Amino acid sequence: MPSLSCHNLLDLADELPPPPPPSPLRLPRVMAAGSPSSPASPSPTGPPRRVIVSHRLPLRAAPDASSPFGFSFTFDAGTVAYQLRSGLPPSAPVLHVGTLPEAAAAAASDELASYLMANFSCLPVHLPADLHRRFYHGFCKHYMWPLLHYLLPLTPSTLGGLPYDRALYHSFLSANRAFADRLTEVLAPDDDFVWIQDYHLLALPTFLRKRFPRARVGFFLHSPFPSSEIFRTIPVRDDLLRALLNADLVGFHTFDYARHFLSACSRLLGLDYQSKRGYIGIEYYGRTVTVKILPVGIDLGQLRSVVSAPETGDIVRQVAEDYKGRRLMVGVDDVDLFKGIGLKFLGMEQLLLEHPELRGRAVLVQIVNPARSEGRDVQEVQDEAAAISARVNETYGAPGYTPIVLINRPVSVQEKAAYYAAADCCVVSAVRDGLNRIPYIYTVCRQESTALGDAPKRSVIVLSEFVGCSPSLSGAIRVNPWSVESVAEAMNSALVMSEGEQRLRHEKHYKYVSTHDVAYWARSFDSDLQRACKDHFSRRHWGIGFGMSFKVVALGPNFRRLSVEHIVPSFRKTDNRLILLDYDGTVMPESSIDKAPSSEVISVLNRLCEDPKNRVFIVSGRGEDELSKWFAPCEKLGIAAEHGYFTRWSRDSPWETCGLAADFDWKKTAEPVMRLYTEATDGSYIEHKESAIVWHHNEADPDFGSCQAKELLDHLESVLANEPVVVKRGQHIVEVNPQGISKGVVVESLLSSMVRGGKAPDFVLCIGDDRSDEDMFESIVCPGNNSVKLPATSEVFACTVGKKPSMAKYYLDDTVDVIKMLQGLANAPSQQRPWPPAQLRVTFESTA
Repeated sequence: MPSLSCHNLLDLADELPPPPPPSPLRLPRVMAAGSPSSPASPSPTGPPRRVIVSHRLPLRAAPDASSPFGFSFTFDAGTVAYQLRSGLPPSAPVLHVGTLPEAAAAAASDELASYLMANFSCLPVHLPADLHRRFYHGFCKHYMWPLLHYLLPLTPSTLGGLPYDRALYHSFLSANRAFADRLTEVLAPDDDFVWIQDYHLLALPTFLRKRFPRARVGFFLHSPFPSSEIFRTIPVRDDLLRALLNADLVGFHTFDYARHFLSACSRLLGLDYQSKRGYIGIEYYGRTVTVKILPVGIDLGQLRSVVSAPETGDIVRQVAEDYKGRRLMVGVDDVDLFKGIGLKFLGMEQLLLEHPELRGRAVLVQIVNPARSEGRDVQEVQDEAAAISARVNETYGAPGYTPIVLINRPVSVQEKAAYYAAADCCVVSAVRDGLNRIPYIYTVCRQESTALGDAPKRSVIVLSEFVGCSPSLSGAIRVNPWSVESVAEAMNSALVMSEGEQRLRHEKHYKYVSTHDVAYWARSFDSDLQRACKDHFSRRHWGIGFGMSFKVVALGPNFRRLSVEHIVPSFRKTDNRLILLDYDGTVMPESSIDKAPSSEVISVLNRLCEDPKNRVFIVSGRGEDELSKWFAPCEKLGIAAEHGYFTRWSRDSPWETCGLAADFDWKKTAEPVMRLYTEATDGSYIEHKESAIVWHHNEADPDFGSCQAKELLDHLESVLANEPVVVKRGQHIVEVNPQGISKGVVVESLLSSMVRGGKAPDFVLCIGDDRSDEDMFESIVCPGNNSVKLPATSEVFACTVGKKPSMAKYYLDDTVDVIKMLQGLANAPSQQRPWPPAQLRVTFESTA
């Protein structure tokens, strides 16, 4: 584990962005304290408060001259941040935190903040206009957004993506820190649950952890998470990954997105994940970061009320009349580079070219939502859509017939619902999209609308395979939007599909959409967040690291750092000491190329061995020849090699074997299998030991190597099922050992020998760093499980290297700390016995 020291504090200062200008908005003290009059105040007896943090507050602002603020505010029922409230416990207070609607940003004031807090449970975060522009339109929309959607910033002049700009990144951090500052004013970290929404606030978990190590934080990414090959092009990739890992629960729409995140953690940070009882977890400095996979649903209640409105019914009938006798397809998309509007229009053009019978009958209505960002790319998307639609209409149009109807104006939710309800088919051709709930909305509108009669409901969806909702809609016609011919053929299949099949597909989709609505999603996420945070109060938390490298270590209440001051008193007053040391990762850094011990290690071991009260052993998985050569200068050092198969008590004593039958015929079976995987896995190799055989994959591709290791483990367990061996998987290895060989067994053997020799150890220090060392810890920490009993007065110190869950009760940070600890013991003189001994003093005094 690397040292936590900072090499250059001036560099540290350069890494952090300057703080944003102080916000003029301060919450009134009574509000900040959680006044009972505030609907967002945490309840002292009811469910914990939910704090929903998003870039924008879920509010609409309309100019209002009669308002003292110049605007009237209402909830925006179309935002996910508002809709998710339906899945939270009804009695739980909810607080929204975010920036004001863009129209009202200039109206920010203390009075407005108090008004919104009291009437809407909304706490505004004020960002200066320039900072917000650089944060949102600069770093978020023109760097992170394209990159998350697989667009590298290679040609910014034509595609709108900006290259990485450190100043914009600092603006991004400053904005996230402003959110953390605002939360600090009102957050009750031991009671509240914080739920952060989307990539705009990727850095916020780190800023919150710095201030509240036990904060209960969930994060949901509404955008795609790209493959690790794309993500690792970000210069600050480690910062962003660590920020996500500072949350307790990280949510994604699809398994693909979660898989890419897990792969990035493995390749960039060396972190593996485990799946247990249906939950995926990443062990991160004693904390388990849970990964959740569930797409966001729609607000069924709100959508049903829109569809059932009389105004919507009137528009549905009008649309049906306007397109009577024609097959209507509908598309609704933002003006976005990734929505594939142009590809959809090219598909329509190809459809009319290949199927003349559809000319005059097939119509595509495309509703274009207003753009959410600024830049040349937005204008180019609009120009391209207008140009292609004009060409298609000119080529295939006729009086009274327009093949592509492009609606490029504000459209009400009622009008959109009407088009959904009237359309025979919905077409989504995005080249990359986080989720896209349009198909869900279309399905519900088709089901709930009664404006066209009570005939059995039916619908068809043509859906890009690169959209997040694609895996959940198994009845859709999935297409590659880049293949214009495939899009055209899918449109044709939808238009000629029988009514019976349309009904079956519709029923399948509606069953899913109606049972997996936004309330279900919010309820599930909230439940998993509570589960992920349930151990917060049973652990001790403290922070380590600087800047965006900050992280929180969570350890059990009895797990503490082993200090020289704590161990030396026990060391001095004891006479029979046993010191057990692992080698790799304990006295020798894992990252070291030259694995031979340094002169410093040799020196401290010799000094410890010179004390006749000490028995010092290196307990390693390495072979006896290698260890004998490296520790030749240590005359009195004991060595247990190959996990204890070979043992010697000093340099000049002979090697002893563990006493197991020396039958290694099983190697003839295991080696060919390992060789097969070595040939198929670049970067892997086989290590031959006298008692074992090991397959290493630490230099292979992390994902492929791990996959191959799992396959090899299963393969070896199968072919060696009747052999007296154990197949184990360790850190980047698969090892086959004879049964009965482990570090725990050799420690029991050493203890037994010392007890038989009349020198039962009254002091035991055991230090190790990996899974195999846990057997050693168990042998000395849980003596009740062993045949050898230590004296009741024995001082036992089991110590792991690195702050992580372990059988050991103590830890040291890294190999540097281990050497310092050993040096401290070597420098500690034994406690002097009083002279003359007590029994002699009695004799002398009696004689006198």
